[in-house]
Amino acid sequence: MAKYKPYDYSQTVLLPVSLEEQLMPGTLEFAIHALVETRMDMSIFDEKYKNDETGRAAYDPKVLLKVVLFAYSRGIVSSRKIERACQENVTFMALACGAKPDHSTIAAFVSSMKNEILPLFRDILLVCEQEGLLGGTVFALDGCKLPSNASKEWSGTIADLKKRKKRIEKKVKELLAEQRKADKREGGGSGKGGTGDGGSRQRQVERLQKKAARLEQWLQENEPKIGDRGKEIQSNVTDNESAKMKTMHGTIQGYNGQALADGKHQIIVHGEAFGKGQDSRHLGPVVDGAKQNMREIGYGEDVFRGKCLLADADYHSTTNLARCVEEGLDAYIPDKLYRRRDPRLSPKRLPLQRENKYCLDDFRYNEATGQYVCPEGKRLKFNTKCTKNKGTLYRRYHADPKDCQVCTSRLRCLAGQGGRWKNLCVPIGADGVNLSKQMAAKIDSAQAHSLYAERMRIVEPVFGNIRAQKKLDHFTLRSKVKVNIQWLLYCMVHNIEKIMKYGPAYAH
Repeated sequence: MAKYKPYDYSQTVLLPVSLEEQLMPGTLEFAIHALVETRMDMSIFDEKYKNDETGRAAYDPKVLLKVVLFAYSRGIVSSRKIERACQENVTFMALACGAKPDHSTIAAFVSSMKNEILPLFRDILLVCEQEGLLGGTVFALDGCKLPSNASKEWSGTIADLKKRKKRIEKKVKELLAEQRKADKREGGGSGKGGTGDGGSRQRQVERLQKKAARLEQWLQENEPKIGDRGKEIQSNVTDNESAKMKTMHGTIQGYNGQALADGKHQIIVHGEAFGKGQDSRHLGPVVDGAKQNMREIGYGEDVFRGKCLLADADYHSTTNLARCVEEGLDAYIPDKLYRRRDPRLSPKRLPLQRENKYCLDDFRYNEATGQYVCPEGKRLKFNTKCTKNKGTLYRRYHADPKDCQVCTSRLRCLAGQGGRWKNLCVPIGADGVNLSKQMAAKIDSAQAHSLYAERMRIVEPVFGNIRAQKKLDHFTLRSKVKVNIQWLLYCMVHNIEKIMKYGPAYAH
């Protein structure tokens, strides 16, 4: 006969647990605990609580911040899952010191950190500086587009949303007409609470009416969303500060999380989430934010002067290049044709007929006649002024079509085989400096090749850590303010992990 060990679920078991001993030195939870307790100024939360004389005692912000940071490091973003972890996971219990905050308390704490998130981020950045983790000479900038808590099906221009509302209302009328016909056939037996087709149809009508009412209210409260070019762009009913963005995995409705990383240990010196997909719009705001952060931890006003900035071709624009010159940054931002010109790549990438294309320098200006002379000796007369490239003013010169039709070098001069005559656009400026052309010549040098390759080492692992290791695949909050809080919390977790690994005072 089989013999088994006895068991009894009614027995009482006492498990002695020391919460402090669960936070072992050398672990991320210990680093989070030590930094929040000793290096971060949590008094900035005190003004939110007016319960010193009346009201219930609040959860200490230190406890909530520790729990949220550690949850994000484990890829747990949901406030309900964080609440459950505080009840079941011994490490979360130790960080919360036995407290069990509910999901609404956790969610409200994260969402309300609008004024506190940057000071907290700077506290961690100051620790990085004091631990010698900042190099301060080479910086790399990049972005990460992530879906947000918004439906892209609820996107469109104001006219599109009005049409959608009308279609919903038309569908409601059709369903109600079908309902009346069904009631007549069945003698009025299928009503609102019926169990047949009538009840299902009525529930569908109620859902559509709610959608129509939601659209109506949104249209009354919102104006058309205007883009950077002065034209209306698509709005979004669920989160109007998010935007449709094209990614390698398709189009998403979300935000673009930007991060500027220091080259020594990949410390993020500034992070910000934007509701715009174009990276070319974000260099200026990120540099401004990084300058402010660096000043707050003791750096001077010209913190970036003479320093190196690396960014990919998506940031190449006249505005960004001019900003780098203004800041004194030694920037390396290639143009879109950088790889085609790279001799290390296959010659097949190089356009066959564009290698020897004529450029502006090949045309000679005749001051006496006010005309340009092409390399073949033909004259180009002044035609008009035109505006191109975000407001940069150009003078346009036209060649005689008869000269171009018989020219043997037309393929080197015209944009395509179907071109009839040459249009030469000459920029008008104080010095006539073409920043984009200067950058192209700079980035093509052998020294720039080796330096620009550092961008991949510096900033790409930052997003790999946040997305793959920390499992941030979407934002759970709505509005730029709240999404930016969530993004900066993840940036803080990344920096704290670097402190744990490389900081002498925390690397055990």
